[in-house]
Amino acid sequence: MGETAGRLERAARSREAREEGGRVEGRPTAALPIGQLLRISAYWLGISAVWSGVLDIMDNRLQFTNIVPKGSEGIGAFQIAILGTFIAIAVQPTVGTISDYTITRWGRRKPYIFIGALLDVVFLWGMATSNEIWMIAAFVSLLQFSSNFAQGPFQGYVPDLVPAKQVGLASGLIGLFGALGNIAGYAVSAISLRYSAVDGNAFLYGTMAIGAIEFATMLAVVVRVDEGHRVKKRNGRSWFAIAREAWGLDILRERSFLWLVASRFCILTGASVYPIMATFYLAQVFGLDATEAGNVKLILLAIVGVCVMISVVPASRLSDRIGRKRVIYGSCVAGAVGLAMGAVAPILPVALVGAGIFAVAAGSFLAVDWALMSDIVPKASTGRYMGISNVATASAGTGALALGGAAVMDTVNRLLGYGAGPRAALVLGVACYVAGALLLRPVVEKRAEYEAAPAGAAS
Repeated sequence: MGETAGRLERAARSREAREEGGRVEGRPTAALPIGQLLRISAYWLGISAVWSGVLDIMDNRLQFTNIVPKGSEGIGAFQIAILGTFIAIAVQPTVGTISDYTITRWGRRKPYIFIGALLDVVFLWGMATSNEIWMIAAFVSLLQFSSNFAQGPFQGYVPDLVPAKQVGLASGLIGLFGALGNIAGYAVSAISLRYSAVDGNAFLYGTMAIGAIEFATMLAVVVRVDEGHRVKKRNGRSWFAIAREAWGLDILRERSFLWLVASRFCILTGASVYPIMATFYLAQVFGLDATEAGNVKLILLAIVGVCVMISVVPASRLSDRIGRKRVIYGSCVAGAVGLAMGAVAPILPVALVGAGIFAVAAGSFLAVDWALMSDIVPKASTGRYMGISNVATASAGTGALALGGAAVMDTVNRLLGYGAGPRAALVLGVACYVAGALLLRPVVEKRAEYEAAPAGAAS
């Protein structure tokens, strides 16, 4: 049944290509030097550091600085994040689509990346110096605007620039840099937590250190990446009409893309539960104070870092041989096992082993997710489609906070006692992995018209 649906979808795409005059914009064919691939990937380190570090620092402040009453940490984290999520969903696809048509001396993506990263630093400062939950929420929302203003256009780089034979490698590098960014963000957060008891400015210093990491990686992209010159023609349309294109109903024809976005949301929600719950888990389940929790999180980061490093590149290479979906299925199984171990762990070392298995799963998914998405999106509108795909990323963290934190953790803590909630949230993460694997089944891995496109079709 799935193979029949796949053949019908590929035939429909081929018909659409013929109806448009037979012109198909495929991938570039010239291999990129490794330095260019590294520079394209570098900004993911900065982006990942910002969101992993910022959200973790917020959790630390909620747990240990009495911003919210005890027992309402989950709802507090949700209140901080919810508005920004809707902003991210609206901004990233819209600006990504506009960048597809932009013509500047810098290229079509770079102006958005530079402006967004510059504003990120400003809003990080505002967030770090605010002590009222509504002010923190306001600056997090502004940060979502500026960050996604940059991310939407940036995500078009791999489909724009990377030839098919290097997609697996490029995706692996993006996964690696994204994972390293997560580790960097959590490391800065853990260090700031460790010293927060003796230095009242520790969280401020940590937040601005993360901003410096992002700004440095942005410069590596803006200064050194060659975007090429391919731009979609506006054909006299206004910029408002271009912006509306991001939300055109023609996207409903891209069935594999829609299934993949849904799968991606569930998998990333499950993957977000562990890091989002980490501070609450250590403090509530095992009774650690701020200094102890900071020390354990540094140990946890070392374990996660090693596991990610040994999984990312092999996973991307394996996906070139056996297919992207099979590797993602394997990552779902490993992620569910790791979360389940944390949910039932009687002692901390068992939870750390589970975290290692979870990290292998996360690294494998990050390595292959980009390659699969890049394989199936229409190449002429990469800013639009990659921006829409990141709706899953933008909403997954908030989904984890809403379901795992506000709905499950706080409720179970009230019903079964303080400390039971984080364990229940990890069980929810297991269910998210299962749902993500099921939603992946209808996805067709390749676009037939691109496979058939002649080498000269690439510009």
